[in-house]
Amino acid sequence: MRIPRNPVSVSVSVSFCLSFLSPFLSSSPSPSLTFSSQFLSKSALSPGKRKRFHTSGSSQLHASYPMNESRGTVVGDQSSNFLHLGNIDQGQKPCVWSSPEGGRKIEIGKRIFCNRSLNMKSIVAVGFDMDYTLAQYKPETFESLAYEGTIKKLVNDLGYPRELLDWSFDWKYMVRGLVLDKKRGNILKMDRHKYVKVAYHGFKELSKEEKVGTYGNTLIRDSFDEPDYALIDTLFSLAEAYLFAQLVDYRDNNPGKVPAGADYSWMYKDVRAAVDLCHRDGTLKQMVAKDPKRYINEDTAIVPMLKMLRDSGRATFLVTNSLWDYTNIVMNFLCESRTINGSNPINFDWLQYFDVVITGSAKPGFFHEDNRANLFEVEPESGMLVNTDNGSPMAQMGSSSPTLSLKGPNKMCRVFQGGSVGHLHKLLSIGSSSQVLYVGDHIYGDILRSKKVLGWRTMLVVPELEREVELLWELRDTRKQLRLLRNQRDHIEDKIHRLKWSLKFEDVNVDEKKISSELDELESQREQVRLTHQQSQRECHQKFHKVWGQLMKTGYQNSRFAHQVERFACLYSSQVSNLGLCSPDKYYRPSEDFMPHEFDIIPW
Repeated sequence: MRIPRNPVSVSVSVSFCLSFLSPFLSSSPSPSLTFSSQFLSKSALSPGKRKRFHTSGSSQLHASYPMNESRGTVVGDQSSNFLHLGNIDQGQKPCVWSSPEGGRKIEIGKRIFCNRSLNMKSIVAVGFDMDYTLAQYKPETFESLAYEGTIKKLVNDLGYPRELLDWSFDWKYMVRGLVLDKKRGNILKMDRHKYVKVAYHGFKELSKEEKVGTYGNTLIRDSFDEPDYALIDTLFSLAEAYLFAQLVDYRDNNPGKVPAGADYSWMYKDVRAAVDLCHRDGTLKQMVAKDPKRYINEDTAIVPMLKMLRDSGRATFLVTNSLWDYTNIVMNFLCESRTINGSNPINFDWLQYFDVVITGSAKPGFFHEDNRANLFEVEPESGMLVNTDNGSPMAQMGSSSPTLSLKGPNKMCRVFQGGSVGHLHKLLSIGSSSQVLYVGDHIYGDILRSKKVLGWRTMLVVPELEREVELLWELRDTRKQLRLLRNQRDHIEDKIHRLKWSLKFEDVNVDEKKISSELDELESQREQVRLTHQQSQRECHQKFHKVWGQLMKTGYQNSRFAHQVERFACLYSSQVSNLGLCSPDKYYRPSEDFMPHEFDIIPW
């Protein structure tokens, strides 16, 4: 957690737990308790590793500490002070930093958060993934479509009972960052140290004893990776994870109805095979292509953002695993709001916003420099592939011209299929990998590979983040109260340990009866505070998600997903178009880290 460097005063209302704390909160009899920053630094904020809550630029948000306006944050009710920039309702002009309306305070859910310093002046090319990055799919329609298609493949192609066709999909149930235990049929949420904190067998929650008995020593045996585990690290994976949980419950309750020999691992393998069949036969993309508006969110700020980047002198490129025909339909919708059956025909005007477009890239393999995949140029109108010599045009048999040119304003943008990152660097004349910023949604397919293998700078798109940070702001007082309760538990336990030590080692003339009575009272208070803290923490997490809690937290630790974001993403934000709300020359700087030994020493 990031803490402001200057001392501040904080008023904390702890009325929800006062009935339990009144015996030992003697500092104030009133339900409204005021604590100084000095008290909070030593008592209210418990020791342990403080993780960062990054924001970009000087306009920092410290979720628990109202500060003076001159320091860059806002005092009092913040909800009315944040400008709603970025996605704009229909009829309103989208706002970017370079517009007359830009350059002001940004709504908290649309900020860009920084893990590692990034000076945009050193970036010469900005690249984008398409699916779930530029194109944000609607889970209630797109994931439901994927779920229904997968069910049909399981029944019609893999021999599962027809009653599965009556199943329904709860698109809100699963979240990213979960891990599927294929062998045991369990779905896990763990912290950054890989300790399992939440676990379900199908839809049945495992008890603490069951979790410890199954995974207590797993850190020694397993790394929670393939082949025994599957990572739910993309929004594409949510439907298959939900279907796997349904099949686990179904097998447990109807052992004779699943295909012979189908254990949990086998069923997961079948689900993956059915998902691949849906993608391979084009079922999903054909439906999206017919009515993009039904499946993709409109974002009128994408085009202004792309224009601003290009006007700033940067090259822009698109690298997607989707093939050209589908890419062209989706990008037409995003940039021109055209549909395949609309009144306006599909065209190639959107290409003016890019220097290079690479389709069918087969990421993450695309990011390996030793990849020897052939690079083909795409003729946009026909979709025909033309051989190239590492990107250089090749004359076709019977033709004397090696060029493939576009007409009109798009002639500078070239479209390709396949190839590797080496081809892309050559096409863009990039001398150093650190000059590239790549924006994607897949922590492994987009961010990890491009960061670790190439040294590209990275930005992760986390659509769930917008609601998460808004809830964090709303619950800032509750979270302070939880810290107070946690510290109160520590205080009571210290007293208990001291009294027990006195009974065991101190003067034999001590009044054992009196000490025993004090111990009983303190242990009763400790149990009351423990139960209050436990229930309050659970209720707080359930406000984020009824089952899995906060995306970026597991209890007091960062979640495994948050740990991956911190390790591999230089920047992260809720939408790709949020890049347009900041200067294209901005210097993104992370906040200061605090180690536990520094937290109570360094002034805020």
